[in-house]
Amino acid sequence: QVQLVESGGGLVQPGGSLRLSCATSGFTFSNYFMSWIRQAPGKGLEWVSSIDTSGVDSRTHADSVKGRFTASRDNAKNTLYLEMNSLKPEDTAVYYCAKGSWTFDYWGQGTQVTVSS
Repeated sequence: QVQLVESGGGLVQPGGSLRLSCATSGFTFSNYFMSWIRQAPGKGLEWVSSIDTSGVDSRTHADSVKGRFTASRDNAKNTLYLEMNSLKPEDTAVYYCAKGSWTFDYWGQGTQVTVSS
């Protein structure tokens, strides 16, 4: 069955960095666009970024993270990444990886990122 498992979240100070990982199984990872989506406390879902099958075209969809967050992937390891730099308190959220772009048919369980001093 399809599985997506995020890791790498935690508590980080403002200005710090984190790299999230999403290990996948149960489907041919290299055939699918992948995305990162987040949900801040008390807010709705926000599509953060997506990446094409080859990893060449990584796009940021949330204006608030442009220039700071970058999605990447390792098709040999069936793993998706989100590099997050210059983190701000407003980046505090549960971060989900999802299979697809624009529409998402499978999601991970999420990993909590808390940005606080």
